[in-house]
Amino acid sequence: MPDEDSKRAAHRSLVERVLSGDGHASPEQRARAFGNDGLPPPLDAVTQKLADTPVRVTGTDLAAAKAAGWTEDQLFELIVCAAVGRSARLYEAGLAALAEATATGGPDDAS
Repeated sequence: MPDEDSKRAAHRSLVERVLSGDGHASPEQRARAFGNDGLPPPLDAVTQKLADTPVRVTGTDLAAAKAAGWTEDQLFELIVCAAVGRSARLYEAGLAALAEATATGGPDDAS
């Protein structure tokens, strides 16, 4: 099992690749999808659903994004960015909670 530093390095590498690697969507578009911030309609609705309740994304949502001019390659990349962004936020929140719990001695600590 990899140590914590190598896990975090792998996570950083994944995020860097998703945001900066070769692709059909621009790095700015990928960053916006990753952060769930500022994509134009109807793609904003798709990424918002992915960030909040991914099971709500429908074929109709994707068809609307394609009709707005987004290619399948762009949609795929931006959906991956949105999903990785969501998981990255959850990962960071989990690490923060773990750090807080271990810094104070745990949930049963009376201090």
